[in-house]
Amino acid sequence: MAKSKTVYSCTECGAQQPKWAGQCPDCNAWNAMVEVVAVAAPAKSNPRFSGYAGSAEAVVQSLAEVKPGDVARTPTGQTELDRVLGGGLVPGSVILIGGDPGIGKSTLLLQTLALLSEQLNTLYVTGEESLEQVSMRAHRLNLTADKVRLLAETNIEAILNHARNEQPQVVVIDSIQTIYTELLQSAPGAVAQVRESAAQLVRYAKKSGTALFLVGHVTKEGTLAGPRVLEHMVDTVLYFEGDSSSQFRVVRAIKNRFGAVNELGVFAMTEKGLKEVSNPSAIFLSRHQEQVPGSVIMVTREGSRPLLVEVQALVAESHLGNPRRVTVGLDQNRLAMLLAVLQRHGGIATYDQDVFINVVGGVRVTETAADLPLLLAGLSSLRNRPLPKDMIVFGEVGLAGEIRPVQGGLERLKEAAKHGFKRAVVPKANAPKRGSLQDMEIIAVERLGDAVDVF
Repeated sequence: MAKSKTVYSCTECGAQQPKWAGQCPDCNAWNAMVEVVAVAAPAKSNPRFSGYAGSAEAVVQSLAEVKPGDVARTPTGQTELDRVLGGGLVPGSVILIGGDPGIGKSTLLLQTLALLSEQLNTLYVTGEESLEQVSMRAHRLNLTADKVRLLAETNIEAILNHARNEQPQVVVIDSIQTIYTELLQSAPGAVAQVRESAAQLVRYAKKSGTALFLVGHVTKEGTLAGPRVLEHMVDTVLYFEGDSSSQFRVVRAIKNRFGAVNELGVFAMTEKGLKEVSNPSAIFLSRHQEQVPGSVIMVTREGSRPLLVEVQALVAESHLGNPRRVTVGLDQNRLAMLLAVLQRHGGIATYDQDVFINVVGGVRVTETAADLPLLLAGLSSLRNRPLPKDMIVFGEVGLAGEIRPVQGGLERLKEAAKHGFKRAVVPKANAPKRGSLQDMEIIAVERLGDAVDVF
């Protein structure tokens, strides 16, 4: 068996050196040399794992010879998490979940393992907390977790040895940034340590058919810490989002090889842990007692789920040379572009106004269906004229002033009708056919000027 050695590779050009240097001698890049494993010790072949990637006994087959079988999924016991995963856990899948500190990642996974332990062998590996701390959390949440196996370890070789002895079907690693391998000399959390430790865990999951959860830290920008290749190695990437001042938490799928991306699961943080929210539209709608200017209800679409959220705008006279453009939950650059379209094609200038836009509930809206609600909310605040309480709006605004259709228009209207809305301002191409949604007044607009005339 070959002995594993380490070298230092340049992240810019790929050149390898036997020793670390501050500057790459080939491309002259500074601080680009990272420690990597030069020769990895080959694993023993096992005929049971011949169908998995990386097996020594894998054979080449034509696509027609491979039958597309149904993927067996195991429900986690939490409907919202199953929705984000695509229907449940897939054997051998690797799920990376990231989020801000204290947002509830460990709580969610401990609750999930407690439910799964009733039918599967589970293992919770903690590298940040002691076993007593995990037990205290389980008791605080009133979890029946007697069958959940716990391990406090940060060495990847020791973790894999325990996993082979325990033979769990679901494993949680909390967190991947605390795990290190003896093959490298760098400290835990370094790029090389995270990459090599994750690679060994992924190989183990694929060969043994174990579903694996990896908890990842995030940077101050909100992205997953560590090498970007970590997101490519796993099957599913989940982001845990939410405002610390709000009790609601959102789990969003960014990547999913076994389901749809951009699916959304909504939870509420309570004293007894995270509780599922089956009707998220109801919590994001703050029905005002009276009509207020600057408030518009829009229907966004997260994966396969239509979601009603409130968009609020405040437009006030600016005394600065450069008026402020501030958004929470929306793209600030897109706001500047839409205000330019409003001035060019709607005849309404805001160059002397501060514009503040907020999506209620801490939801982040990334789709273009928020364009028209954003502009109408700003126009409502500018004119101090409220929109009707029973009206919803969605639609994309083009640079030429046209109102473009969005995906799933009929599903959005049905979701709004289910919550009692009677009027809708929608793109003309999204207007339903006659006979459908008879109880809702549809205002179809084709140009931005038509939408402005709603006032």
